[in-house]
Amino acid sequence: MARLTDGPKPGTPPPPRSPFLPPPPRPQLPPAAPALQQRAAAALILALLSLIAMLLIGNLQRAVYVIAVALAVAVVGLVLAISAMKAAKRAGSRRPRVAMASVVLGAAGALFSAFALAGLLIFWSQYMQYAKCLDGATTTTAQNACQQQFENSIGHRITLLGNP
Repeated sequence: MARLTDGPKPGTPPPPRSPFLPPPPRPQLPPAAPALQQRAAAALILALLSLIAMLLIGNLQRAVYVIAVALAVAVVGLVLAISAMKAAKRAGSRRPRVAMASVVLGAAGALFSAFALAGLLIFWSQYMQYAKCLDGATTTTAQNACQQQFENSIGHRITLLGNP
């Protein structure tokens, strides 16, 4: 008769684990190399810069340039973050700490910039007319008139785009 302290016989499979028990702990991976962590941190800084640039557009006539630069910076940040994550996976180490935040913020900055750039390019003539009108407007009523004229021209352009 087998005692409870006897181990399993050699060659027999271990008894099945209960589904109610937590899974056994996985071995911890080593931390990412400092170079990869720095690359991910640089990606986070670039992603934040692209979002900040989009928030601080002040000059309407230079907005297209600011948006294009913000888009380029966000894409560079995305590339850096993804390459840091892939390099850490290849090295068999953990993902750098800020890599996922860099990817999320870089993607948000890139999407926001891309949509803003597309909108500016689609409505370029209306936008430039609005910017020139605002430059000449000295009173709030003139600025409101420019705003109303811009909204009307955008609405007219959208109806033209919807009905070819």
